[in-house]
Amino acid sequence: MTSIGENPGSGTPAGGIPGGLPPGRSDLSFIPVVWLAFVMAWSAYGLVSAWWLVGNSGLPDTVFYFVLGALAFDIITILWGLYLLGLTFGRSAHFPRHFTFWQIAIIVFLLARQAYVLAVPDFVFSARSMAITAAEIGIGLFCIYLLRRDAGPAAVYTARQAQAPSVFASIVAALLGILLGAVVGAVAGFALGAAIAEVSDISCFEGGCGYFAVFIGLAGLVVGAIGGGILGVWLVHRRSRKATI
Repeated sequence: MTSIGENPGSGTPAGGIPGGLPPGRSDLSFIPVVWLAFVMAWSAYGLVSAWWLVGNSGLPDTVFYFVLGALAFDIITILWGLYLLGLTFGRSAHFPRHFTFWQIAIIVFLLARQAYVLAVPDFVFSARSMAITAAEIGIGLFCIYLLRRDAGPAAVYTARQAQAPSVFASIVAALLGILLGAVVGAVAGFALGAAIAEVSDISCFEGGCGYFAVFIGLAGLVVGAIGGGILGVWLVHRRSRKATI
């Protein structure tokens, strides 16, 4: 016997998918967004942990340019990721395609980086590093597969529930959020670092306590910039959704 709203011989709601999810929905739709946020956070960690190498004059040229290129790509990854987060907030149908471009660019960079490390004798082969790179590429390819055309997770973003703001408005909001967040984060981080240095009695020999406070300040700058950018994009999309109600 077939109940109303179900296909014969199955427990699938009409127009839906197994498990009773609404049409076009998928419980895997959150994975690309979580991966996007994780990659942005990982890039921010790379900026904080490797920035000091830029001023190290003792590095070989091959290593110096490698670090400089990696830092530049981390910045691009974060800024591009903020734009993608704006698309997710607006449930934009453009998110799957733009995410795919972003992920392909990251995979190409990871492959190029690994090839460079293996080709330049100044680097030492690391099986752990290669395994991490392989895992990053594998997860990225899985996210691309999830967002393929006509797939369940991709369909979540094709339901235009509101008119998304223009790309220009999203970029301006992100940049303003990044600037304000960076300032607030740097000031708060430096103050926190100075307080921790004072409480924990970190030695000020050769400026040790000052370097510690600056390092925490840089970490606060990066975290504040990312948080401010996300908040700015979220606010502009939130206002756009309210305006269309």
